[in-house]
Amino acid sequence: MMKKLVVGILAHVDAGKTTLSEGMLYLSGKIGKLGRVDNKDAYLDTYELERARGITIFSKQAIFETGGIQITLLDTPGHVDFSAEMERTLQVLDYAILVISGADGVQGHTKTLWRLLELYGIPVFIFVNKMDQPGTDKEKLLEGLKKQLNDGCIEFEPVKKEGFYEELAMCDEGMMEVYLTTGHIEALQIKKAAKERRVFPCFFGSALKLEGVEQLMQGIMEYGKIPSYPNEFGAKIFKVTRDEQGNRLTHMKLTGGKLRVRDLLGSLGWEEKVNQIRIYSGQKYEAVNELEAGAVCAVTGLSKAMPGEGLGIDEASEAPVLEPVLSYRMILPEGCDPRAILPKLRQIEEEEPELHVVWNEQLQEIQVRIMGEVQLEILQSLIQSRFGALVSFDEGGIVYKETIADVVEGVGHFEPLRHYAEVHLLLEPGERGSGLVFGTNCSEDVLGGSWQNLVLHHLEEKTHKGVLTGSDITDMKITLVSGKAHNKHTQGGDFREATCRAVRQGLMEAGSLLLEPYYSYQLELPEKMVGRAMTDIDKMQGTCQISHSYGETVVLVGSAPVSSMRNYQKEVVAYTKGAGRLFCSPKGYELCHNAEETIERIDYDPEKDLANPTGSVFCTHGAGFIVGWDEVKDHMHLESCLLQKENSSGEASQDKAIYKEEKWISPEEIDRIMSKTFYANQGKKSIWKKRKSAMVSYYKPENTDYTVHTQTLKEEYLLVDGYNIIHAWPELKKLTDDDMESARIKLLDILCNYQGIRKCEIIVVFDAYLVQGHREEITDYHNIHMVFTKEAQTADQYIEKFAHDNSKKYNIAVATSDGLQQIIVRGAGCLLMSARELKAEVEMINDRTKREHLEMQEPSRNYLGDALPTESKQQMEEMAKGNFKFEKNHLSDGES
Repeated sequence: MMKKLVVGILAHVDAGKTTLSEGMLYLSGKIGKLGRVDNKDAYLDTYELERARGITIFSKQAIFETGGIQITLLDTPGHVDFSAEMERTLQVLDYAILVISGADGVQGHTKTLWRLLELYGIPVFIFVNKMDQPGTDKEKLLEGLKKQLNDGCIEFEPVKKEGFYEELAMCDEGMMEVYLTTGHIEALQIKKAAKERRVFPCFFGSALKLEGVEQLMQGIMEYGKIPSYPNEFGAKIFKVTRDEQGNRLTHMKLTGGKLRVRDLLGSLGWEEKVNQIRIYSGQKYEAVNELEAGAVCAVTGLSKAMPGEGLGIDEASEAPVLEPVLSYRMILPEGCDPRAILPKLRQIEEEEPELHVVWNEQLQEIQVRIMGEVQLEILQSLIQSRFGALVSFDEGGIVYKETIADVVEGVGHFEPLRHYAEVHLLLEPGERGSGLVFGTNCSEDVLGGSWQNLVLHHLEEKTHKGVLTGSDITDMKITLVSGKAHNKHTQGGDFREATCRAVRQGLMEAGSLLLEPYYSYQLELPEKMVGRAMTDIDKMQGTCQISHSYGETVVLVGSAPVSSMRNYQKEVVAYTKGAGRLFCSPKGYELCHNAEETIERIDYDPEKDLANPTGSVFCTHGAGFIVGWDEVKDHMHLESCLLQKENSSGEASQDKAIYKEEKWISPEEIDRIMSKTFYANQGKKSIWKKRKSAMVSYYKPENTDYTVHTQTLKEEYLLVDGYNIIHAWPELKKLTDDDMESARIKLLDILCNYQGIRKCEIIVVFDAYLVQGHREEITDYHNIHMVFTKEAQTADQYIEKFAHDNSKKYNIAVATSDGLQQIIVRGAGCLLMSARELKAEVEMINDRTKREHLEMQEPSRNYLGDALPTESKQQMEEMAKGNFKFEKNHLSDGES
């Protein structure tokens, strides 16, 4: 039996992934001519849409043999809009090749791919492509791989360079021991370390010129470990497609035993017979009667199998990590019945894991949830080509989610005549990105095991809606803690009703939080546009920091709400005149930045949602009656499991709250407490509260006397952009060549002298936005104030915010030569000074002070006669004459 490996190729879009696939197929002898993406003849870009756009949309496979190993190569989409298609493919890989552009290095989506590979535990070979482009630096790229991905990224050259084994030894204790003993490490140990994701072999080259591709293939053969499989049948379904005749194809990898035509396969709720087994390579396939473990195939005859399902000994996969974040209403052509086209859309939904089709019964409309606008265009083309319907979409919206801020016990009761069920659920907030976790902590003496399993099943089968906007709930743990059934009247459907009502009642009682999706982004643009970009991102409520720069291009990274950034690519292209590039990848869900506005706009009333009732049904005198959610616990039949715990912890939390009030706490702590308590689900109040500026917080008075003092004296402010001035004044810029600290101290000393004469408040602001985890730091330097900004905040942003917040309270002047900042500050009504003007004024004041000082030091003669009265002056003159005569006579006597 031939050895088999399943290898997937992953990359950020435009890194050269499909070109590398072509090179590997060509060198293995599978194809006789190299295809190219730009020539629209690539072996694996088989769909017309892919050839037209020059991107991979659907994952495809090719099979080739090299060195006695049969490699099934799975080419996956690189565009972020088709990330779910790529993620499904990860579940069947033995190894992955991560392609990185040598011209761009590690990009935003590259990091997302790396996290997914880590999550699924897939060993990785790295190929750094496009090394033939000018400006690529292998050493710098390798350093970036180690820093941004893993220290185990090591270059594997045909000739092992000095220090190669030493680098390997640093990745694993076992290899370290062998290396210290023998000075060498065997290939078998390297293979084991690579399989266990402790070493990541790196290769450099150019796929277009076939440079380094053969070395990569040799590395896979030498360091790839062939998996062993059990004899019992198992398979993992990762994809569903349809061929040109409309036959449904179920793509799977065999993870155990054998598969034969006519075999019965089944999973939860279905069992069907395999009609045909196909092994695809590009567009063509070979039909076989039998297949062994390790192979990837497509079978016909399975109409109910879905991606992610496990067959035989294989278990079902977890739901994809990457989820749709945008929602659009589908506008059908005139005369098209939505109920007629809905089943056809379900076919496409089966094939596209990142597409969710939702039928809104209340609005009688079809909604689609997708990853991005490129996917929307592809969907539009697919519907037209397959079904002949030209659909369009509205402007779209965001897929929000909801979670809770505190622990609550939800109670659901369902007791119309001859029915009975009561369920108590403990709802607890989970970590961001944890999703929904269900469990049970209920004794079988209270509720039988079969009923408990039924409750868990009902929790898992339904998409539970939040109470703020009707969005899906997430990031919480729901635990069954108590329940009750009736020996005679309880039926299966009763617990479904009670369970759903318990969730809704708990959500109504808890403090709910609205979440929105965020993008991680990487923005590449000319250096002179950085100020504009940072201002834009700040307005989006995003975070921003400079990652690195090359030439005149700066790379910004950070995160921002999808709602703010979804159309920003067009703006970037416009204001950079095509020189800027924006790459976004899903980061996950975080607190909504404009919750109050969003809740008000959606205007969802949870008590009017008949499909998701918040109240319960009780029975009295032979008739059922509805009890509102806020009164359910007054009528429930079982005791509350949380009641005693809440009573015991209530006093302690009150004491703690009193103690907190007596201490000074940071603004971040206040925001956190407010988000989890006061702003949590208070009707339609916002969960977000705008902070005061750092200067307002810093100068907040601690006593009444100080308040009067600051209000009367601190009227005129000069804000100085520290590093801007340092680089604008030649004498300071010269100091930076040796030591930036000396330049900074020199500027501060100059401004201290200036303040002593001008008598205004001076605040010198320095950037510290690149310092990881840095918090805003405000200190006094003699008679002026010095500010170091927090992480991801520039001096520009700090000054603009201070000017905006305080322009009405103080006379503010800003010293900077940043053109964009000057425009913004001028708009806030502040005075402006360029670096040149500030230097001129400082020199003028210094010259004037020096002149005054010299004038004071100029020598002068004081005569006693000037201070005497006229009479005394005359007497002195007469005495002087007499003395002179006396002196003369005296000398005469002496001479004689």
